[in-house]
Amino acid sequence: MPSNTNASSGHSSGKKKGRRARLIVIVLVLAIVAGIGYGTYWSISTVRASFPQTKGSIKLDGLSGPVDVKRDSYGIPQVYASSDEDLFMAQGYVQAQDRFWEMDVRRHMTSGRLSEMFGKSQVKTDEFLRTLGWHRVAQKEYDSKLSPETKKYLQAYAKGVNAYLAGKDGGDISVEYAALGFTNDYAPQKWTPADSVAWLKAMAWDLRGNMQEEIDRSLMTSRLGPQQIADLYPDYPYDRNKAIVQSGSYDSATNSYGEGSGGSGNQTGTGTGTGTGTGTQGATGTGLAGNTEAPNGLQSQLTGLSDALDQVPAAVGPNGNGIGSNSWVVSGAHTITGKPLLANDPHLSPQLPSVWYQMGLHCRSLSASCQYDATGYTFSGMPGVIIGHNQDISWGMTNLGADVTDLYLEKLNSGGGYQYDGKTVPFKTRKETIKVAGGDDKTITVRETNNGPLISDRDDELVKVGKKARVDAAAPDRGDGYGVSLRWTALNPGKSMDAVFELNKARDWTQFRKAAAHFEVPSQNLIYADTKGNIGYQAPGKIPVRGKGDGSLPAPGWDSEYRWKSYIPQSALPYEYNPKRGYIVTANQAVIDKDKYPYHLTSDWGYGTRSQRITDLIESKIAGGGKISTDDMRTMQMDNSSEIAKLLVPKLLKIDVSDKYVREAQKLLENWDYTQNPDSAAAAYFNSVWRNILKLSFGNKLPKELRVKGQCLSVEPAGDTGPADEDRRVRECGERDADSAQPDGGDRWFEVVRKIINDENNDWWKAPATRTDAETKTRDQLFARAMEDARWDVTAKLGKDVDTWSWGRLHQLSLKNQTLGTDGPGWLQYVLNRGPWKLGGGEAAVDATGWNAAGGYGVIWVPSMRMVVNLADLDKSKWINLTGASGHAFSAHYTDQTEKWSKGELVPWVSSEKAVGENTKDTLVLRP
Repeated sequence: MPSNTNASSGHSSGKKKGRRARLIVIVLVLAIVAGIGYGTYWSISTVRASFPQTKGSIKLDGLSGPVDVKRDSYGIPQVYASSDEDLFMAQGYVQAQDRFWEMDVRRHMTSGRLSEMFGKSQVKTDEFLRTLGWHRVAQKEYDSKLSPETKKYLQAYAKGVNAYLAGKDGGDISVEYAALGFTNDYAPQKWTPADSVAWLKAMAWDLRGNMQEEIDRSLMTSRLGPQQIADLYPDYPYDRNKAIVQSGSYDSATNSYGEGSGGSGNQTGTGTGTGTGTGTQGATGTGLAGNTEAPNGLQSQLTGLSDALDQVPAAVGPNGNGIGSNSWVVSGAHTITGKPLLANDPHLSPQLPSVWYQMGLHCRSLSASCQYDATGYTFSGMPGVIIGHNQDISWGMTNLGADVTDLYLEKLNSGGGYQYDGKTVPFKTRKETIKVAGGDDKTITVRETNNGPLISDRDDELVKVGKKARVDAAAPDRGDGYGVSLRWTALNPGKSMDAVFELNKARDWTQFRKAAAHFEVPSQNLIYADTKGNIGYQAPGKIPVRGKGDGSLPAPGWDSEYRWKSYIPQSALPYEYNPKRGYIVTANQAVIDKDKYPYHLTSDWGYGTRSQRITDLIESKIAGGGKISTDDMRTMQMDNSSEIAKLLVPKLLKIDVSDKYVREAQKLLENWDYTQNPDSAAAAYFNSVWRNILKLSFGNKLPKELRVKGQCLSVEPAGDTGPADEDRRVRECGERDADSAQPDGGDRWFEVVRKIINDENNDWWKAPATRTDAETKTRDQLFARAMEDARWDVTAKLGKDVDTWSWGRLHQLSLKNQTLGTDGPGWLQYVLNRGPWKLGGGEAAVDATGWNAAGGYGVIWVPSMRMVVNLADLDKSKWINLTGASGHAFSAHYTDQTEKWSKGELVPWVSSEKAVGENTKDTLVLRP
C-alpha cells in the first residue's frame, strides 16, 4: 500500500489559474448541493482528494530503485528510472494518477462491461462488443503471441496502476467516481496486462478501413443504380494527387517491394501469396456472388448493423471517408538545420481528456537492463510511446486505410448451423454474461461462423431479410433470412504490442522496419527520420489477399471461393528510403499507384486533397533552393485553404443573382483568398453553399438509411420506375446520426463534384420543385438555389447582417467529458465540459477541423495533437495536445493547452536530461 513521506500535494499554478480552479470547485459544490437531493454534498477537500501528488516522495512496493517523475508547467511528466520494469511500473502509476477514470472506462468498453458502470443503457453496446470479443483476443495475444520481454513490461505497468489504486476508494481517484457513487456501488478492480493490450483493438476498430463504405454502397441500391453508385465512388485521381510511394518497384520474382536508385535495405519478414489485382474504385466489385448490387432485402439488415456501429463508443475517432491524419518528413537537404524535420497531426474525434497523454520515458543510462529513452504521445492505459522520438529516430503515423474487414452473408439453416460449400457446419458458440448496475444480469449466446462472429445476432433488425433479395441463381434459398458475419484482422491474435516497444528502442532504419513488421493492426502509414539525416516510409499491417471479390460489398459466406487466402507478405509491402525528391507526405491518400503494385490494399482511399496541398506547400517553399524551418512546418499544419472553394467559387460568381440579399452574400466571395479563418465571413457563406449544393444534388437522392435522422423528404417510393407523379410521393425521414450521415462533404465528394462540374446538364444537377423553389435542371440553376438556401441558413444562425458573420461562429468545438459529460445530468455536464472554441480550418483542409456537411457545421474531428520534431536538436522540437495532461476536471492542467492548440501554437518539447531539468516545476520521487 502506498505511503507518503515529505508529501506536497497538488500542482503549482499561477494566481489566475488558481482563482479559476477555486471558482470551478465552488460551482461544483453548489451544483451538487442544489442538484442531487441525496442529503449530502461534496466539500472542496473531497474534490481535491483525487488530485495527484506531484512533489515529495511516495513508497511503491515492487520498485527495485528510485524513480524520478519531473513535471513541467503543463503537468507533462518525464520519468527517469534505472531498469525497464521500474520505468514501465512508474508509467502505470503516473498515468493512473492523472487519467485512471479514463483508463477504467476504456477497459470497460474494450471488454464489453460498460453496463457494470453505467447500467442498462449500455447493455446493447456491451452485447455488440462482447460479440466482437476484443478483450478475449487481447488475452490470447498476451498468453500466446507476445514476447516474454513485452509481457514483463505489461506486468510492470499493471503493477504500477494497481499500486496507485491500493487503499483508495472512488472519491480518492476522481470526481466522476464520486458522482457515480450516488447511483452505483461500483468500485474499480485491479488492472491486468490484457486491459492494456485490448486498447489496441479499440484503436484498430476506429481505424478499420472501409466497412462503413461497404455498408453504404449496399444501402444505396434501394434508390440508386450501379452507375449512380459508381459516380459517388469515383476512381482515385492518381494523375493529380500523388501517391505516398513514388520510387521503387515490385519484383514478381521475389514477391518483394524494393527501392529504385537511392534506396537501400531489404524488407524483413516472410510470407507467401499471389497478387489478386488492384480492383477498381467504386461500386462495381464482385461481392454477393457476382452481383454488382446488394439485395434489396439486405437493406434492413445493413441498416441495423449501421445503427449498431453508431452505438459503439468512438475510441479514438469516428470512422468515415472524411477522417484522416497528416504526417510528412523533409530531408536535411531542404531544411534550415541541415537535418530532417518530421511533422504529425492525427485527426481523431475530440475527447476530454484528449486521447493522447504526453510523456517521456528515460533510462538514466542505456544498458541491457534499461533500454529506453523515448518521449512523445502515449495512450493512458498502455505502456510505451505510440508516436514520438528517442535519441536516434523519430516516427509518425497516419491511417493507411487498408481494407481489413469484410462482411459476409451467411445462410443460416433452420436446424442450427450455417451453409458452407453445400454442407451444414455447426456454429462455434460461447455464453457471455453481462452484469448490469442496478439491474439483472443478462446472458447472451455468441455464434461464430468460419468467417467470424455473427454480428447480426445483436439487433432484431439484423435477422430480417426482405422478400425481394436479388442474389444470383447459385445463392442458397434465403429461408428465414441471411445472417451477417464479420471477418477482421484484429480478431486474430497478433504482435502489435511487441511493435510498440521495438519502435521505442529502434536506433536506425533497419530496426525501425523490423519493428514495423510486427505492427499488424491497425494498419498505419509509418514515417521515419533519424539524427544521421535519413528519412523513410513503411507500409506495415496484416492485409488480406482475397479469393473472389474485392471487399467493396458484402460477400457470400457460403462460398469458399470468397474466403481470405493469405496475407500480403511483409516483403511485398511498399516503402521508401531517402527518395531523391527529399520529402515524403502521408495524409491517407493512395499508398502507391495501382499500375505499379499487384496487391489490392483498398478501394476506398482518401482522395489526396490534403496530401497534395501539403506537397504543393513543400514544393513552393523549396523551389529555387529555399529552406524549411520548424515554424514553416507548423505554418503548414495550420493551412486552412479550401480546395473545393477554388473549384466552385469562380463558377458561383458568374451566376446572375437577382435577390439583393443573396447578392450581398455572394459578394463576400469576391476577392476571397479561399482561406477558412475563424473570422472569415466568406468562409462561413461558402461552406453553407457547399453544404446546400451537396444536399440538393446528392443528399436528397440518397436512401433514408444514409440521411440525417429526423430530416424528412417527400420522395418517390423506392423501386418506382413510373413517370414522376406527386400523388405517389411518400414522406421518408432520415435514420442516421448526424455525425455519420451522407454526404459528409469530405474529399470523396470533392472528387464527385469535380468529375461532373463541367457537365452543366448532368442528371445530378436536377432537383425537384418545392413549395418555395422551382425545379432545377442545370448546374447553375442548382448553384443559384444553393446560394439562396445558404443565405437564409446562415442568416438563421448568425443574423441578417453579413458584416457580423464569421466561420468560427458556425464552426465551433465543444469538448465533452466522454462519459458523464455526455450522458450525465445537466449540472454535471456543465462542470465537466469545456468550450466552445471558434475554429478555422475545415473539411479536407490541412488544418482538418472536420464537420459533416449533412449534419451541420459543428466540429466533429480535429488534429488531436500536433508535433514537429527537429532531428538536428531534439530539444528544439515542438508539440501540443488538444487538452491537457490531467483528466481531473478541476486541475489546472485539464485544458491548459487547448487555447494554444486552437490558435495553432506549439510549446517547447524538451527531452535531454539537462533541458528537462531546467523546465521542471514539480518533482516526485517514487521509492522502493
